[in-house]
Amino acid sequence: MPLTKLQFQPGINRESTSYSNEGGWYDMDKVRFRMGYPEKIGGWTKLGIKSFLGSCRALHPWRTIALNNYLGVGTSDKYYIEEGQGYYDITPIRETTSAGDVTFAASDGSSTITVTDTNHGAVIGDFVTFSGAVSLGGLVTADVLNQEYKINSIVDDNNYTITAREVNSVAIITVDGEYTPVAVTANTSDSGNGGSSVVGAYQINTGLDTSVFGNGWGAGTWSRGAWNSAAVIDTLTDTLRLWSHDNFGEDLIINVYNGGIYYWDASVVSPLTSRAVPLSSLAGASNAPTVAAKVIVSDVDRHVIAFGANSLGSATQDPLLIRFSDQENAADWTPTTTNTAGDLLIGSGSRIVTALETRQQILVFTDASLHVMQYLGPPFTFGINMISENVTIASPNSAIAIEDNVFWMGSNEFYTYGGAVQKLPCTVRDYVFSDFNQNQSEKVFAASNTSFSEVWWYYPSADSANVDRYVVYNYQQNIWYYGTLTRSAWIDRGLEQNPIAAGLDGYLYTHENGFDDGSQNPAAAISAYIESSQFDIGDGNNFSFVSRIIPDVTFRDSTVSSPSVTFTMKARNFPGGNYLQEDDSIITKTATVPVEQFTNQANIRLRGRSMALRVDSNETGMTWRLGSPRMDVRQDGRR
Repeated sequence: MPLTKLQFQPGINRESTSYSNEGGWYDMDKVRFRMGYPEKIGGWTKLGIKSFLGSCRALHPWRTIALNNYLGVGTSDKYYIEEGQGYYDITPIRETTSAGDVTFAASDGSSTITVTDTNHGAVIGDFVTFSGAVSLGGLVTADVLNQEYKINSIVDDNNYTITAREVNSVAIITVDGEYTPVAVTANTSDSGNGGSSVVGAYQINTGLDTSVFGNGWGAGTWSRGAWNSAAVIDTLTDTLRLWSHDNFGEDLIINVYNGGIYYWDASVVSPLTSRAVPLSSLAGASNAPTVAAKVIVSDVDRHVIAFGANSLGSATQDPLLIRFSDQENAADWTPTTTNTAGDLLIGSGSRIVTALETRQQILVFTDASLHVMQYLGPPFTFGINMISENVTIASPNSAIAIEDNVFWMGSNEFYTYGGAVQKLPCTVRDYVFSDFNQNQSEKVFAASNTSFSEVWWYYPSADSANVDRYVVYNYQQNIWYYGTLTRSAWIDRGLEQNPIAAGLDGYLYTHENGFDDGSQNPAAAISAYIESSQFDIGDGNNFSFVSRIIPDVTFRDSTVSSPSVTFTMKARNFPGGNYLQEDDSIITKTATVPVEQFTNQANIRLRGRSMALRVDSNETGMTWRLGSPRMDVRQDGRR
């Protein structure tokens, strides 16, 4: 009999059964479609050997006038500027004590130091840097005390503990994750209190790595609330730590989600050793907001815009209030007849979730509606109109603008906006949202990979507290596919040649770089596969017998001498039954020549009413792209 060509429609369809989706693909991991054909995705490598503290949830690249390439890195613990593969801590200082407000107490044989500071306002995991201390009299010297510490436990409002360590034994920036804090154990001579000149500089409270909802026992951070009482969730310290950031010229404006707004000056003499400061502390600051859910600098008109800000003359956050500064002035927020500062109030929804700037306008998402904000000029400065109700958005970072279109993930749908709001028909919708951890939805983020015309959404599966999966919409081919990968933030190529993503291991990675998993040393293979839906011969009434497969695959650009993939044919007798038979064969490239030379044919023996094809790989230094394989098949009767 003549050979049967296997051709499948691009994309994954999980909205129907495998049998009813005959002629399509049904399952995959770490495979994309290009020009209609499946291929293994690119690999990733570490961006340097240094790591950061906390889980990164925000990345922001820009270039200064002096041609310095900076990358803002916002984590649950810190805010860094990455430059030259080094991380520089610019986390704002929340409070600096007066000399003598801080004292220490050590115990013989213990490395735990109790720190006394009345109304310290710290939570577990906060960072504090001490200066001006003198030796406690023994092994806990002045050098041991006068450095940065992470708070271990909160005793009460006036006391907390740290673990004394040798100087520079635990760098804030670790190298290859290889460090062991060298504790300093006090002896009987450590009976002092550090002296009367101790100063403590507290960084802003760290945020949570996992979303917490509701009140009660177990909610929020440890030691939150009075002993034997239920904890009450605090909007700042007990919610997932997210950041927004934007450039005001070459300077940087930083905002903690539902928290403070800060300014980092890139033009000072040594910017990388300077910390961001509250926006309200800038010279000439006038009524600058002190809290917001999101901050954007409008590119066209140069206003700083705070969404979900505190109102003028009040410290209380209004979750539906939008405030904007005077044009070209990040410090002046007091509306007058001679400036363009002002505010707008949204009348729909209960809170602003996020805002996103496009080429012509700013989209403002509440928890129930979508609004368009546009620059009008004096005297109104900005206007805002609601364009859609009953629109949901999964998280503050789940929307992304690509050229003139905006794509976002809702609570159970995908949407697009290009002048009108539309639901994106999705062939994997049920697959995604039926296995989705809604309690951790704030971790969802959108990512663009414009080299392949893709929008990625990273999300946590139902059994995971962290992002472990992705779903992709290819807007050029109008198809969907998915896979598994743990990432927490992403930026597309721009200043760098490749996209950059953050892992939960404290490292940044350059993606579409090589073919392997560079999180390990040496690099490990990326396991990739794609599997078709079931197909049969004729009406599927008769059994079919498959005797061989003629492969059609290219290994072009692979660096390994003999790359290979495994072709597996699966057979079943009924659509709802298990696969009863499997037979596979390894397809190997046998020569490195301009013309691809690989296994001519794979001999298999398989019998069933319906078949499925699976192609997978697990080898370093190789990539592959599937064409149109053929199989030798004949009808084999009804039994």
